[in-house]
Amino acid sequence: MATTPPPPPLPLLLLPLLLLAAFSAAEEFPRDGKVIDLDDSNFEAALSSIDFLFVDFYAPWCGHCKRLAPELDEAAPVLAGLSEPIMVAKVNADKYRKLGSKYGVDGFPTLMLFIHGVPIEYTGSRKADLLVRNLKKFVAPDVSTLESDSAIKSFVENAGTSFPMFIGFGVNESLIAEYGGKYKKRAWFAVAKDFSEDWMATYDFNKIPALVAVHPKYNEQSVFYGPFEGRFLEDFVRQSLLPLTVPINTETLKLLDDDDRKVVLAILEDDSDVNSTQLVKILRSAAHANRDLVFGYVGVKQWEEFVETFDVSKSSQLPKLLVWDRNEEYELVEGSEKLEEGDQASQLSQFLEGYRAGRTIKKKVSGPSFMGFMHSLVSMNSLYILMFVVALLGVMMYFTGQDDTQPRRVHDE
Repeated sequence: MATTPPPPPLPLLLLPLLLLAAFSAAEEFPRDGKVIDLDDSNFEAALSSIDFLFVDFYAPWCGHCKRLAPELDEAAPVLAGLSEPIMVAKVNADKYRKLGSKYGVDGFPTLMLFIHGVPIEYTGSRKADLLVRNLKKFVAPDVSTLESDSAIKSFVENAGTSFPMFIGFGVNESLIAEYGGKYKKRAWFAVAKDFSEDWMATYDFNKIPALVAVHPKYNEQSVFYGPFEGRFLEDFVRQSLLPLTVPINTETLKLLDDDDRKVVLAILEDDSDVNSTQLVKILRSAAHANRDLVFGYVGVKQWEEFVETFDVSKSSQLPKLLVWDRNEEYELVEGSEKLEEGDQASQLSQFLEGYRAGRTIKKKVSGPSFMGFMHSLVSMNSLYILMFVVALLGVMMYFTGQDDTQPRRVHDE
């Protein structure tokens, strides 16, 4: 007679559950604010379990990476303590190259913020305090609602100076919600529902609804009174993402990539001297009345290699004005290329009038170094690798050709 086997002991019944719990525990990541080490065995698990993951793809031999490490150590606990925590992790992308390649890593360090698994490359400041401020923006609401004067004050203080702010006073949130999401990487957006006249005086507007654009870093602000519809509103937002006068450097060139306007470029000897500062004020006044153009300036002293692409050298008569298409062409206005001493505001007006009238000479930028200043699809690291591979193939082909021309020896067995 068959007998029924006894049930397994209780611990055996719990074994699958214990194994599952152990597996789940293995996939847990510390939330104590320390930088997490990730590799190709646990990276996807981290993306699945951490909503906001900031990753440093580094190489152990990279000097920039070594200098970045203590900044990340300092920022990590602050970011982990946010109401929407951001966890900081690092990946040795020199060792785990397949993982780095998957996310387009071709230089070190490469920093990316993964929001619910979707990567956004981070190119802002790497100093701990500014890193925290910049990343906080990514986890903030697309548009913040401010119910009081104190809320406006806190919003402005927390936003810092790295990005422009758009604050709608008496503006319906639905009108700017689209742009809050669309330009979240580049600006802060908020609507103030209750505010005192003090803020109207602070931002120099006298009626509502009004959308105020503020550039704390450049001490600039402008006001839009409408119409709050169609292209009018978006044109104001897009044009106000940049300051009225843009100092041209590697960071601002990246910002210009997203702007389709041409650039009125003033080339100076030194953009920090007294005369240049005065000219920048004149450029700013012109920018108010010519919002279809970007007004920028750069000093030979600050970036000689860049200005050389416009046929400018230390011996050139400066300041020089031109209109640049942000790519490979620029235009000189006949009779108005150089600003003389005297009434430079009138000279700038004549320059703009000549440009509008089409009295220009088109030129191509010169020099191969210009490629280094543009934000291209191929990074310089990729270019170096490509050059190395081409050179290596050339050497291999050379020696292969040498082998083919030599008589072959037959060895006796």
